[in-house]
Amino acid sequence: MLRGRDDERRAIRDLLGGAGGGALLLQGEPGSGRTALLGYAHRHAGDRTILAGTGLTDEAALPYAGLQRLLDPVRDRAGALPAAQRRVLRRALAGAGCPAGQRLTLSMAVLGLLAAVARERPLLCTMDDVDLGDRPTAEALAFVARRLCHLPVVVILTGAVDTTPGGIPARRLRPLDEHDSRAVLADRLPVAASDPVATTLGTIAAGNPQALVDLADALTPAQCRGEEHLPDTPPPDGVLGRGYRARLNRLPDATRRLLLLAALGDGVNAATLVRAARAAGTVIEALTPAETAGLVRVEAHGVTFPHPLARAMVVATAPLAERRTAHLLLAALLDGTGHRLRRALHLAAAAEGPDPALAGELEEAARGEGSPDARSAALHRAADLGGDRARAAARLVDAAHHAWAAGRPHQARLLTQHLPTDATDPTVTGRAELLRGEMELRCGRTPVALTALLAAADAAAGAAPDLALQALLRAGEAVCFAGDQYRYADVAQRARRLGHTPASPGTELATARLAGMAAALRGDHETAGPALRRTVVLADRLTGADRTPTALTGGAVAALLVAEDGPAHRLADHAVGLARTRGEVADLPRALELRAIAEYWLGRHEAAAESSREGLRIARSAGQATWAGVHRGMLAVLAAVRADRASSLRLIREIGEEPAPGSRPDALARWALAVLDLLDGRPEDAAARLAGLARPGTGRGQVTVQVMATPYLVEAAAASTHRPAAVAALAVFDRWAHSTASPSRRALSARCHALLAPRGSAAAEEGFRAALRWHPPGDGAFERARTEFLFGRELRRSRRPRDARRHLHDARETFARLGATAWAGQAAAELRAAGESVGGPDPTAAGLLTGQQLRVAQLVAEGATNREVADLMFLSTRTVDHHLRNIFHRLGIRSRTQLARVL
Repeated sequence: MLRGRDDERRAIRDLLGGAGGGALLLQGEPGSGRTALLGYAHRHAGDRTILAGTGLTDEAALPYAGLQRLLDPVRDRAGALPAAQRRVLRRALAGAGCPAGQRLTLSMAVLGLLAAVARERPLLCTMDDVDLGDRPTAEALAFVARRLCHLPVVVILTGAVDTTPGGIPARRLRPLDEHDSRAVLADRLPVAASDPVATTLGTIAAGNPQALVDLADALTPAQCRGEEHLPDTPPPDGVLGRGYRARLNRLPDATRRLLLLAALGDGVNAATLVRAARAAGTVIEALTPAETAGLVRVEAHGVTFPHPLARAMVVATAPLAERRTAHLLLAALLDGTGHRLRRALHLAAAAEGPDPALAGELEEAARGEGSPDARSAALHRAADLGGDRARAAARLVDAAHHAWAAGRPHQARLLTQHLPTDATDPTVTGRAELLRGEMELRCGRTPVALTALLAAADAAAGAAPDLALQALLRAGEAVCFAGDQYRYADVAQRARRLGHTPASPGTELATARLAGMAAALRGDHETAGPALRRTVVLADRLTGADRTPTALTGGAVAALLVAEDGPAHRLADHAVGLARTRGEVADLPRALELRAIAEYWLGRHEAAAESSREGLRIARSAGQATWAGVHRGMLAVLAAVRADRASSLRLIREIGEEPAPGSRPDALARWALAVLDLLDGRPEDAAARLAGLARPGTGRGQVTVQVMATPYLVEAAAASTHRPAAVAALAVFDRWAHSTASPSRRALSARCHALLAPRGSAAAEEGFRAALRWHPPGDGAFERARTEFLFGRELRRSRRPRDARRHLHDARETFARLGATAWAGQAAAELRAAGESVGGPDPTAAGLLTGQQLRVAQLVAEGATNREVADLMFLSTRTVDHHLRNIFHRLGIRSRTQLARVL
């Protein structure tokens, strides 16, 4: 089964199924599936004659060697060629070469020979790795491939990414995405891989199909279950490894030594590489054969490996002794250059046994420099090299923290599982439990996360109160994620019992945030406001070691709770930038979630979708399944708001049934479905979904999601049986909105009260007018347009069509400008119902109806009864009956079934 190559297979089938001929060049890195696609072409060639060849590096210096092997089965057909072409072809295939002046004759001879073969049956001619064989063969086949449109001949060539003969349609084989990578593993593994294992293997393979196959074939059952460490690279004795080894063995010894130095010295500059070459007894020019073979590119800043796996395979296939020599040489070159961690890692890679001094050097170096990945590797190695078990435990926990930060939760879990059983330092135990809890929160089961985080807080409460406070912050996140906000009071009480004076701005921020969150969740906004605003101020002032992505996201949370959308966006954006700079991948999904929420409140829906798309991509690559669900939920809501039904439903399906009922992804999915219900004219269904998001006064359910969705709930429930739930939700929204200084929240509150007021009343009109006064200029154009639309609809239904038109025109114009076509369509329908002549959806049938008749017809065509139409349009059933009789008469039909067909 060829996974992830649907487009390429379709292109091959189209070529083979066509009446004429054609050509295709498949480009890709080693292991990308080029050879497998040629096999697919052979299997689907039908009754075609097949000629197949492969470019061989061993024959690259022999002109036309590849052509000789390709055409050998049909050399006897050369008699059909003109004499001049026949002589040139036989000379070339006999190894006598071809003079420059006769290359055109030779190329025409090859074309003529293939045409002669194809007279009996259509022909498929393939050449794998055309770039590795002799150049004259590649040039002759490219000539032929450009001249096949009138011949029943298909030519398919494969080559490296930089194989670019002009005039031949080419397809580059991209790395497999996560879904297809997992499918390849599932096809090959004897037992199903755990989710973190599949994610890690996909990262190691970098989307290379052969690398995935080789990894799957080499795994033990314990590795599949995530109980043992996974390999860092595909196995050197696998198909991909053997292929790379064969390519490397053809290079001169000096080239291979220098290539290994370049691979191990990841990030070394050109000057250091020149010195490395000199120390190895060679010169930088020794890399030229590797460049020619496409393994590396030598540039001014250093050496780059164009294929993601090339560097790893160069190292994996090198003998141990050569790797050790290279590490020691690089360590010597880095001595005194300021690259302390890299030097220590090279020394550690070459170490032959325990070395406490080197372990201490690794630990010290990891504190001052390096990416999270490098720090994790250094501390893990330090734990192996040192002799003190207590010190080893602390180093393993530190290594696990850095592995988690780098986006490798599987590695972090294994490191924490292998802690010495006699490690009793409460700080070390607390840090290990905190990490386990955070990983469960982001990747696994929220109840397990909460248990681990509270255990971490208890373990560290006496010896490390700052650590206990961080654990309680994460525990608060866990209860909010699960929809158990009533438990936040217990978390806050535990924080108060710590009873210590904040020792740093970071600790002060955490304390203020916990207190403010607890007050906000119990509805005490007078107490919450000052604490949360203090949190925002402290977050803005953070410097040095206190300025972490986690602290900045805490400030963003506080800002959102007091409706300070600009500061929330700024702090979340700073957290994203800082996490990227530090390489702390694990913090990005949460920071991007908060940035997306701030952008939603600011009315920047497309920016919010972009933040969530990036958050989803990173969460999936970092194994954070829980937060991937959050981002899918947010994307589903945004897609629903822009009426992209297909995308919204697809994202909801991807969330699946794994999130627990009441969790944040579950609530976001229900919000998205409710928006789609509202767009489809099913307010009762929308209200039912939204009313169940939270239970005001109990602290259960997704209170924050319901607050965000309250405007939709009120709109849906205004004329439904769920009106009491909308009134209760609006009371919660009002208490919050009026505790803030946010004009946009006041506008939404006023709009909601207008919707709940009696139709046609002065209270309704004043509510809408107040909402329009509160809506801020600039950001929030979508919500202002929604208010204009709802106000216009209210005026139209109150039999004030002339007053309604201005608001409906403004709404329609804004929706159109924002690309919200479905909402613009609703505004246009209301305009037609108000007597305005605007473009309709169907010039033949709908053009014969008035605006109100068209709306009635659309609802009936969708299956609504007369009573349901009357309720939705605020009309009497007698008026709906009257409209239907006129609709049937104007359209010349007699039944509802015919009406559905006409529309």
